[in-house]
Amino acid sequence: MSERTTLMCYNDNHGYGWRHVDLFVHDSEGRELNWVHWQAPADGPEAADEVTARVEARLKRTSEWRHGVSAGGVDYWEADAAWEDE
Repeated sequence: MSERTTLMCYNDNHGYGWRHVDLFVHDSEGRELNWVHWQAPADGPEAADEVTARVEARLKRTSEWRHGVSAGGVDYWEADAAWEDE
């Protein structure tokens, strides 16, 4: 089974005040296997990279951030990631 690990971060377009980074693991069929998140000091990819380096130092981003906009109008970014020992 081939798993895919991705990071996601967001722009708090709606002012909820909850800035965070999500880490998702999906199987080869795209089904979500696991998910965890941690708070970030600010919105967007730069803050996500900085906080991830502190919170999960062995987790490395392996692609550029890809920008998207959700149906609800929230800017988000997704990037591939892998653990150093993989």
